[in-house]
Amino acid sequence: MNNQTDIQLSGPFSVQDSSGHVRDIKGIRIFDEGYGMIDVYVDFVSSFEDDPLHQDQVLIGRILGRLHALGYRGPDFGLADAGLQEDKLIVLQAPESFNDFAASKGWRNLAEEFADDDEDLAPDASVAALASAMEVDALMRRLKAH
Repeated sequence: MNNQTDIQLSGPFSVQDSSGHVRDIKGIRIFDEGYGMIDVYVDFVSSFEDDPLHQDQVLIGRILGRLHALGYRGPDFGLADAGLQEDKLIVLQAPESFNDFAASKGWRNLAEEFADDDEDLAPDASVAALASAMEVDALMRRLKAH
């Protein structure tokens, strides 16, 4: 975790997966800014090696339950890109409704700032620029995650 660019949503806690094993989680975090869609990083204390915990819906449900207990009010969400999943990390893709909760924790939506700065652009140009910026942001998140 990088304390300069991360927002810690939860500290350590433990949950049971679908096979009854207790899994210790180091914390749940997000990056402090992004372009609308937020990846939620769930860091585990130990490796789950070949056990595909990112596919364990019971475990994911309990992680989402933790977020709801912390104040998130909105629908559940699923996995981020498969390439982001690691042996001690599950990355979830939050829906847009998560943005308000994230903003209450200090997250900045760069897409809103981008739209404010470039209101004079033609609609097609601003959409293309935003799409490019989102691709760069996604690439940077992948690089930071590794």
